[in-house]
Amino acid sequence: MSSITLFGAGSWGTAMSVHLASAGRDVVLWARRPEVADEIRRTSHNPTYLPELLIPSSVYITTDLEKAAEASDLWGMAVPSQQLRGRAEHLRPHAHPGTRLVALSKGIENETLLTMSQVLDDVFESVPSDQIGALYGPSHAEEVAEGRPTAVVAAAPDEGEARHIQKVFMTERLRVYMNTDVLGVEIGGSAKNVLAIAAGIADGVSYGDNAKAALVTRGLAEIRRLGQALGADPQTFAGLAGIGDLVVTCMSQHSRNRYLGEQISTGESLDDVLNDMAMVAEGVRTTRSVYNLAKHHGVEMPITEAVHAILFDDKSPRKMVKRLMTRSAKHENWLPTTLQQ
Repeated sequence: MSSITLFGAGSWGTAMSVHLASAGRDVVLWARRPEVADEIRRTSHNPTYLPELLIPSSVYITTDLEKAAEASDLWGMAVPSQQLRGRAEHLRPHAHPGTRLVALSKGIENETLLTMSQVLDDVFESVPSDQIGALYGPSHAEEVAEGRPTAVVAAAPDEGEARHIQKVFMTERLRVYMNTDVLGVEIGGSAKNVLAIAAGIADGVSYGDNAKAALVTRGLAEIRRLGQALGADPQTFAGLAGIGDLVVTCMSQHSRNRYLGEQISTGESLDDVLNDMAMVAEGVRTTRSVYNLAKHHGVEMPITEAVHAILFDDKSPRKMVKRLMTRSAKHENWLPTTLQQ
C-alpha cells in the first residue's frame, strides 16, 4: 500500500510525489528529461514546475523507465493526456497481471476519443481491466504541494480496486472518496477544462459574475448530457469530478485553461498563448475531443461548440456569446427524448 511509481515530473506528478512522500509512502518519480532529473537531485527543486517546492530526498528520481516500473506494482500516470499512449506503449513490456494503473492526467485522446483509463486498458493487455482506475477532482497541484486540504475521487470498475487507490492516496490533507463510475469521473474531470477556457474568455471581456454563474451551470448540464449519452451515472456529475472540478477550474487563478481563455479574449492567437505557457493547457486538445464526441453521439453542447469555434475557427468571442444568448428558448431541464427514457 505504501509504494507507488509516478510517471511524469510535471506539476501534478511533482506535487503528488512530495505529498505522498510526506505521508510516509515510498515514492519513485520518473522524469522524461535527464536535465530535469539531474536538477532535482542537485537542488531538491523542479526547475520548470513548482520551482519553490522542496522535494524531499525520500522521493527517488530516475529517468530509467524499466527501473521505475519495477519499483512498484502501482503506477500513477501523470504525463499529458495526448502523450499517454506513447508512454504506455514504452511501459507495456514491464507490466504484468499484478500491475495496477491509475490515470492522473485529465483529457480525452484526440484520435480515438478514449478517456485516459480506456487508453491504458487499450495498451496494457496483460493488466486486467478492473485494475485500471483514475484519480480526479478539484486539485490544483500548487495547493496539494502546499499541503492545503483537498478532496478528490478514486474511481475503478471494481469497488475493491477503487478502495485500494483510495487507501494509497488518502492522507490527512488529501481526502479521497471512491466511485465505480470511472467513465463519469473521467468525462467530468476532462470536459470541465473546455468550460474553463470559456470562463477565462468571459473574464477577459469582463462579462461579470452573472455570466460566470450561468456558464458553470449550463456547462455542467452539457457535461452531464454527454456523460449520460456515453453511459455514465448522472449522479457522478454532482460530485467532486463533476461540479467540484468544474467550479475550481473555472474560478481559480491557478487554472491554466482559464488563463488561456483570458489571453485568447484579448485577441492573442492560440499558438502565441501556448508558446508562452510553460505548462500544458489540456483543455485545448480536449475541446477537439469533446466537440467530436458530442457530434458523434448527437449531444447538444452549445458552449463547447462556441469554444471550439473561437479556438479553431477564429471566431470572435463576443459574437459567439451573442449566438449563445440568442438561441431558441429552452426548458431548463431539457434532455433529448432518448436520455429521458
